Amino acid sequence: MSTAVFPPAAAAMPSFETGARQGRLRQYQLQLIERIQAARSGALAARKELGVMLGGRPCLLDLTQLGEIVIAAGVQIQGVPLAQDWYLGLAAMRGRLTGVVDLARYMGEPACAPGNHCRIITFSPRLGLNCALLVERVLGLRQLRAMQSVSLPDAPPSWAAQALRDSEGQQWLRLDLAQLAQAERFLDAGFGGPALHKDIC
Repeated sequence: MSTAVFPPAAAAMPSFETGARQGRLRQYQLQLIERIQAARSGALAARKELGVMLGGRPCLLDLTQLGEIVIAAGVQIQGVPLAQDWYLGLAAMRGRLTGVVDLARYMGEPACAPGNHCRIITFSPRLGLNCALLVERVLGLRQLRAMQSVSLPDAPPSWAAQALRDSEGQQWLRLDLAQLAQAERFLDAGFGGPALHKDIC
């Protein structure tokens, strides 16, 4: 890498220090490229999923089904008249109007309490639904291979039919946003739509 990309002051540094910086930058770039390629191919998502808190319940989201994560406090949401209480309204995100859903409320849990810890997570464009979820907090990546399957009581909806327990005994509900995006109740956010449906957890 040419030193021309650095400011003149950096070019004046001893050659060994400049070389070390270039080496670290090159290594970082390679690691970043590898992670992006792995995420696109699904290899990274097969090993890890994003942990989030919804209504006090730890949940897992498939990385390949997610778009971006933004701080909720920085997003203005315009309410929509005659909508279900879990449908918060529309927000302009990257120049597109996006429907924002309080997923905890949709699941029958208490509404997400506002705060600096709240995040909005958009659906991946490939799901074909311009939608985003409000979550209480993001808990970071979780390793699926270190978890064991747990049976769920009752008959959960297809998009929330898998529970896992990690090595510390914490139970996680794994959500499938692709199936959620096709659920009848989720697609009918109008006040006149079905308030109760089998896809409530």
